[in-house]
Amino acid sequence: MSPPVYGDLGKSAKDVFGKGYHFGVLKLECKSKTNTGVEITAGGTNALESGKVAGNLETKYKVKEHGLTFTEKWNTDNTLNTEVALEDKVAKGLKLVLNTTFAPQTGKKSGVLKSTYKTDALSVNLDSTLDLGGPVVNGAAVASYKNWLVGYQMSFDTAKSKLTKNNFAVGFTTSDFILHTYANDGAEFGGSLFHKINPDLEGAVDLAWSAGSNSTRFSIGCKYSLDKDAALRAKVNNSSQIGLGYQQKVRDGITLTLSSLIDGKNFNQGGHKVGLAMELEA
Repeated sequence: MSPPVYGDLGKSAKDVFGKGYHFGVLKLECKSKTNTGVEITAGGTNALESGKVAGNLETKYKVKEHGLTFTEKWNTDNTLNTEVALEDKVAKGLKLVLNTTFAPQTGKKSGVLKSTYKTDALSVNLDSTLDLGGPVVNGAAVASYKNWLVGYQMSFDTAKSKLTKNNFAVGFTTSDFILHTYANDGAEFGGSLFHKINPDLEGAVDLAWSAGSNSTRFSIGCKYSLDKDAALRAKVNNSSQIGLGYQQKVRDGITLTLSSLIDGKNFNQGGHKVGLAMELEA
């Protein structure tokens, strides 16, 4: 099995803190698939504090015999995004992606060419913006040896001839335990720990320290599956922000998520946030 790409290092812990929480918004997402194989995803969010409503529409079509995937996205900011991916055809383990964005109102266009190559012991990804004035080149690699993972990530601005990102990561992975540590630009250091305590309970700890501000961030979270259709989530950080979530699969294709963020330092002053999300799939 190939090691994860650099951006997916520590993903299990990130999911404990990120998935199942929708603070301060009402969210609706609908997924469907046509008889011809086109996957359609439509959704919208309403920010309760500002009242702003945003929507998006995505269509995806896969041509499996040619290894091609076409994805088109549109949102209410009137931005069109098109992505064409080619996988395992040029070479086994190689994925090439062309991503373009167009804003009709302003005429602004941008593009990114991405590539990912995976072997049993190595994952490499390289992407570049399509900018004639000087593209920004991003690259990363993750190597695995037994249960250990070592990764490096960089970003180079060719217009300024300057290295703008220089990150390192080390991880240790077992079937029920994942440790991830990182150092970003020599200024931010941190790590996360994920532990699957039993089949129903997952826990995670996240810690980070910034040299510039000399500040430390600490979070602890967990997910508990009540049964195959319901789960409870909870997390707390060193700013006394407490996140709670409850997810219930009402029936096949309908999932409801309730979440709240409580400010423990200002409990009596209000300012707490609630959120509701409904996911429909057919």
